Amino acid sequence: MWQKLLDWLENHLTTCTFQKHFGIACPGCGFQSSLLALLKGHIWESILLYPALLPILSMLLLFTLHLKFKFSWGATTLKYLFFLSALLIVVSYAIKISFQH
Repeated sequence: MWQKLLDWLENHLTTCTFQKHFGIACPGCGFQSSLLALLKGHIWESILLYPALLPILSMLLLFTLHLKFKFSWGATTLKYLFFLSALLIVVSYAIKISFQH
């Protein structure tokens, strides 16, 4: 069952509209492939494809838990995860763009 789901996801990845129209990757390109690699258990490949995926997923999980349990440290940690995610997105995008041409 799990393998069928992974196969279905792999065959139904959406095309990046930004890249289709402008010919260059967008800052979100690689997210789907990275998530699929993570679901397959390929953690390092996932990190290489989209370095911000793990901090983003951690942030979403913590946000959900923080809404329910109101951790005293939750808001501060969410801010750090947000800035880490944004930094990783910007840096990895700059690297991707510089090697694309």
